[in-house]
Amino acid sequence: MLKTIRHLLELIRFSHTLFALPFALLAAVMAWRITGFDWRGLIGILLCMVTARSFAMAWNRLADRKLDANNPRTAGRHLPARILSVAQVAAFAAACAIGFVVSTLLFLPNRLPLFLAVPVLLFLAGYSYTKRFTSLAHFWLGTSLALSPVAAWIAIRGNEVLTNPADVLPAIVLGGAVLTWVAGFDVIYACQDYDADKKARLHSLPVALGIPGALRLAAMCHLLTVVLLVCLPLVYPHFGSIFWTGVAAVSVLLVYEHLLVRPNDLSRVNAAFFNVNAVISIGLFAVGTLDLWVGGR
Repeated sequence: MLKTIRHLLELIRFSHTLFALPFALLAAVMAWRITGFDWRGLIGILLCMVTARSFAMAWNRLADRKLDANNPRTAGRHLPARILSVAQVAAFAAACAIGFVVSTLLFLPNRLPLFLAVPVLLFLAGYSYTKRFTSLAHFWLGTSLALSPVAAWIAIRGNEVLTNPADVLPAIVLGGAVLTWVAGFDVIYACQDYDADKKARLHSLPVALGIPGALRLAAMCHLLTVVLLVCLPLVYPHFGSIFWTGVAAVSVLLVYEHLLVRPNDLSRVNAAFFNVNAVISIGLFAVGTLDLWVGGR
């Protein structure tokens, strides 16, 4: 049993939850700055984030298992290599989906998270099929992760959102930054699969634009990420000077990420994807939280 659990955590790359979780928590801290902290809300956000992402990754592995088997980079994954069975992964995905829906009950009497739970799961599952029909799959993935700060804000400020939809604007701007950030680094990551995707007739921006063109588009996405982060204090005036330091650091890290990768040298894609982006997500959360609870207005 322990071995199976370990393999399931490896399958979904559980450690990568940190890419989206810090932004959900940052949105929550932003909302708590207005409404006051709530332990039950924190537990609900953590459970929802972990179960939703685990479901999405497990579903993705199920949907892509045949494609993964034909790609040298992914042929060693748990399903193509028969380390885990389809039944085991399907049961895990179902358990995560149920866990996600149940976790939204922690936000009652705010019913919005419960009502939106199934549509969110369907949207997350839909990403797994996008490369079969559109080169914009990277932006679907970005939107999937962008839902996390918006959902966290709605979970905490449900009544205010219902009476004043503009209340969610700060979370939407933060979510937009997450969307363009994720889409940009996913385009970079997808450059590794250029040959395999082309052979399998899958859609991706590296296949559609070529690797040089895809990297330029990724850079444009990350430029827009910085612009949206700069705009965030305009719609959420509680941020102070510490947050601006974080935005400057994110800008430097994104430039560094693009310096790591060249069209004719993709050997450092994993460093760009994992190391730099982990620092960006965790660092911005830490700086934003410090600003709001220590130096914010």
